[in-house]
Amino acid sequence: MSKQRDILEQLKNGEITVDEAERYFRSEPFHDMGFAKLDTHRELRSGFPEVIYCAGKPDEYLISIYEKMVEADGCAFGTRATGEQYELVKAVIPDIEYNPVSKILKVERISKEKKGLIAICCAGTADLPVAEEAAQTAEYFGTRVERIYDVGVSGIHRLLSRVEILQQANCVVAIAGMEGALASVIGGLVSNPVIAVPTSVGYGASFGGLSALLTMINSCANGVAVVNIDNGYGAGYMATQINRLAVQDEKE
Repeated sequence: MSKQRDILEQLKNGEITVDEAERYFRSEPFHDMGFAKLDTHRELRSGFPEVIYCAGKPDEYLISIYEKMVEADGCAFGTRATGEQYELVKAVIPDIEYNPVSKILKVERISKEKKGLIAICCAGTADLPVAEEAAQTAEYFGTRVERIYDVGVSGIHRLLSRVEILQQANCVVAIAGMEGALASVIGGLVSNPVIAVPTSVGYGASFGGLSALLTMINSCANGVAVVNIDNGYGAGYMATQINRLAVQDEKE
């Protein structure tokens, strides 16, 4: 539940006064920390809270941002964090969690119901960091995720054994490096949107993911959209948007 919705629920239940609720909503839609302006009303506008991009942030800035976000919302979610950054933030926020595969650094004190279904597929185990970034992003935002890993086209029978769950998903995220053929194959098997994520996995002529990117944006399968190289976070976010629309339609 968002902070804004929580305030409204408290008002409805008589736990706070109208004046107290008004005071909250009249506060500035961002918190100016001098070096950063935290967008505290982003979830109210877009349905998603602000996410911290941890890479390259000075240590004291990163710690202060996490402290302020947890203070405001009781949660915080960051991508591309290092183990060293985890240890630094953990010293002031002991219950923070770090996943070394996805490099996600998060505080999640309120359990969320996971709704709908998206499937996240990756071609090989070298693609797992990007796949887990996508999966954990979607789960943090309240989406139920089915992981289908190591199903690249060099052993396509592995993918075909999971077609039923692929076709049930409201959206499929297809993650692959090398030549990036996985997205086109999946696009020919399902009726719902496919989000393709090229990865920087591959030998020299893959050009750091460019070969997979070009394959995916030139896919002959319909319904395939492509995000940037290694952008698991962006794929998880977009898949959640699609999933929310599908869940909403089911309710109606």
